[in-house]
Amino acid sequence: MTVVRYEQRGPVALVTMDRPRYRNAQNSAMTYALDDAFTRAVDDPSVAVIVLAGAGDHFSAGHDIGTPERDADTPFPRRAVQWWDHTTRDGADRRYAREMEVYLGMCRRWREMPKPSIAMVQGACIAGGLMLAWVCDLIVASEDAFFADPVVRMGIPGVEYFAHPWVLGPRFAKEVLFTGERFGARRAYEVGMVNRVVPREDLETATFALAEKVAAMPSFGLALAKRAVNQCEDQMGMRAGMDSVFGLHHVAHAHNAEVSADPLAGLDAAAMKRAAR
Repeated sequence: MTVVRYEQRGPVALVTMDRPRYRNAQNSAMTYALDDAFTRAVDDPSVAVIVLAGAGDHFSAGHDIGTPERDADTPFPRRAVQWWDHTTRDGADRRYAREMEVYLGMCRRWREMPKPSIAMVQGACIAGGLMLAWVCDLIVASEDAFFADPVVRMGIPGVEYFAHPWVLGPRFAKEVLFTGERFGARRAYEVGMVNRVVPREDLETATFALAEKVAAMPSFGLALAKRAVNQCEDQMGMRAGMDSVFGLHHVAHAHNAEVSADPLAGLDAAAMKRAAR
């Protein structure tokens, strides 16, 4: 089953998450398919810019926590971190090993791609979907796009790639986490998380126009500029902050497992959706 599509349009590679039935929920198969597609684009000298999209009405509803193709117990070849296979471990060791590779490690790997990337976001961009958009250098959103990280409802202090204070600012990051409420594309633009907001029918045209403008710049200059900004973010504490919060994230999972026998505090995708309403 194809969970990620790859297409090249001139100097732009279009990478599309293709699980629209499940709002492009991210299972491990999708993670590694995305990594294959990004690697293909980076290795192709005719590609200058990468666009990440989601098929259907929504960009991504986040991590796969309950579809029939959820594959959290399936082994995959590790690429993002040097650690052991999570499927051979138990307890906190198992979850820590998997999430360090599939979520935090992969997002960091994609953030470091030398070619500029643009997220083309429509509809829902929730929790793990935020992570996929945040690793991109630019975000173009449709007017109907909405964003949220509601995992505090599970007792968890935000998703694994904890970029919240840097992309939202500390006070709005706290509001987003404390309330679990959705915020729209216009608010995302106002706080600097999104570069452009356009009507839904113009989303693809506007995104590719921006991609082609970026693609006209010297490739090595783009790579160095991207690295420069990323290094400055890390000097402002982003990488170290993520490392510390990743530990808190797993304290929360372990606490949930002790008090409720469920690392997600008994909340599945349907329960989270009901709570958002």
